[in-house]
Amino acid sequence: MTQTSTQSFDDLASSILDGKPATEDDALAVLRAHDDELIGMVAAAGRLRREHFGNTVKVNYLVNLKSGLCPENCSYCSQALGSTADILKYTWLKTDEALEQAAAGMRGGATRVCMVSSGRGPTDRDVERVADMVGALKTEHPEVEVCACLGLLKDGQAERLREAGVDAYNHNINTAESHHDKIVTTHTYADRVDTVTKAKTAGLSPCSGLIAGLGETDEQLVEALFALRDLDSDSIPVNFLMPFDGTPLENTWDLSPSRCLKILAMARFVCPDKELRIAGGREMHLRSLQALALQVANSIFLGDYLTSEGQAADADLEMIRDNGFVVLGAEEPLVAGSPADQVTHHPASRRRGAGTDVLPNA
Repeated sequence: MTQTSTQSFDDLASSILDGKPATEDDALAVLRAHDDELIGMVAAAGRLRREHFGNTVKVNYLVNLKSGLCPENCSYCSQALGSTADILKYTWLKTDEALEQAAAGMRGGATRVCMVSSGRGPTDRDVERVADMVGALKTEHPEVEVCACLGLLKDGQAERLREAGVDAYNHNINTAESHHDKIVTTHTYADRVDTVTKAKTAGLSPCSGLIAGLGETDEQLVEALFALRDLDSDSIPVNFLMPFDGTPLENTWDLSPSRCLKILAMARFVCPDKELRIAGGREMHLRSLQALALQVANSIFLGDYLTSEGQAADADLEMIRDNGFVVLGAEEPLVAGSPADQVTHHPASRRRGAGTDVLPNA
């Protein structure tokens, strides 16, 4: 195979396992590799994934507590100021409604529930509302991890959430600092970093990631990943732009399945021991490479996203199982080929093409 700046991808993985971090040149070489190097790249990145996470996949479930009507002008977001995207818009769910949604995700195999609300950031009253929800959820399901994502935090709010039982806080940097002002102007990159820092200082596990496909350069993708490494984000969600009609980035289609896989591989090389989550947009951009991406990433969202539908939750779990992985924390992991596996698929008799009046499947 061709070489990266100094070594093959497999040698790069060996070097990282020996304690030498990937460089920015290494990351760029991953992004710019030829597609015929893809399988070797995934195999090399997969060594790091297996070393730190074995064959487990962490399953996360989103509960959108408050949807739409956000005053921020993030150009990628269907909930943002000025967006005319056709999405659900509603004010805060009641506690019993939030718990019902969270319980559905846990029944589906999720071990972390991500409680999200739209808006610039929470008021103290909002924080108390979420604290009550988390307390009730933890009372019924003490084993569940809770990640809150409520926007920019004020002093003391992260501590209150931690006190209420929140385990992690998500606030994505989304893109490189050098690209930030081209996608949003109502808050700064520094504002985002400040919230991640507040969460970490309060004892919450920092969860911060990015969105690929925002018009950034290769160098800016690398810049964002190294910023996340410097922030020491425990969990890194990698989103792929979903260009909603009615947003400034509608009709922006800069990603291919192989490009997305290279981005995930780059993230694994740069942050080898961090939870790497395939997040929003995986179905439309990774497409048939979703399963291969699990050889690099070790975490996914189950089912739907904040304002868009994902693939069927059963299909997510089947993908995990069929590729030899197990859901992290599952009490009874299913094995591919088990009797429980065989009830979902039956041969479909052909009723089109040759011998019929129905057009062929071609």
